[in-house]
Amino acid sequence: MKTAALREQIERAHAHEEATGQLRQQLEKQLPALHPSISFENSDPKQALARFVGAYIEQVPDLIDAAASVAREAGIESQIKPVLKIAEDYFFKPPHITQDHEGLACLLDEAYLAHRLVEEVNDLYIRHFSQPLIPLDTTVANVIAHRLIGENFANQLDEVVHHSVDHLLDEESFELEAVQAYKSTLTSPETGAAWKRWPCLSRQLGIGLGVA
Repeated sequence: MKTAALREQIERAHAHEEATGQLRQQLEKQLPALHPSISFENSDPKQALARFVGAYIEQVPDLIDAAASVAREAGIESQIKPVLKIAEDYFFKPPHITQDHEGLACLLDEAYLAHRLVEEVNDLYIRHFSQPLIPLDTTVANVIAHRLIGENFANQLDEVVHHSVDHLLDEESFELEAVQAYKSTLTSPETGAAWKRWPCLSRQLGIGLGVA
C-alpha cells in the first residue's frame, strides 16, 4: 500500500491550509447553516470542526495500514486489498467531480469517499456473513462529514462509492467457494487478536450527533 505517499499528500494539504486558512474560512461560513443535530463538546465550534476534519482525513492511512497488516496476519489479504486499493485511488486518482478543490477541503471529499467505501463494503459483509470485513464503525463521523460537504455534493460522492462497490463486489462474489471459506476467519481468534493490537481508529473528536 502507498500510505507513506498518502501521508505526504495530507501534510501538503495541511501546509496549504496554514498558508491560506481556506478550510477554516469555509467552515466559518457553514456554521450558521450547519445541521442542528451536530453538537460540540468544545465551546468553539469552528476549532472543533477543524480538528474533526483533520482527524477524519488523517484516519484514512491509519485505517489502510491497520487493515493491510491484519489482512496479512489473518490470511485474508485477497479480500481486503482490493478495497484498500480503491480507497487509495480516491486520493491519487480522484474522481473528476473532486478535482476543482485544493488543500484539506479537497481531501475531506476524498477521505469521505474512502470511509464511505469501507462502510458500504462492511454493510455487504454484514448482510452475507453477519460480520463486517473491517470492524471499525465510522458511521457517525461519515454523517457529520456528509453534512459538512453539503447534501447535494455528498450525494454525488455517495454515487461514486456505490459505483465502486458494484464493480468490486457483486452477489455472485459471495457464492465463491473461497469466499465462503473466508467466512469462518471473520470470527477466528487470530483475526480478533490482530485487530485488538491496533488502537481504536474512531477517535473522540469533540463533535457528535444529537437530537435535532
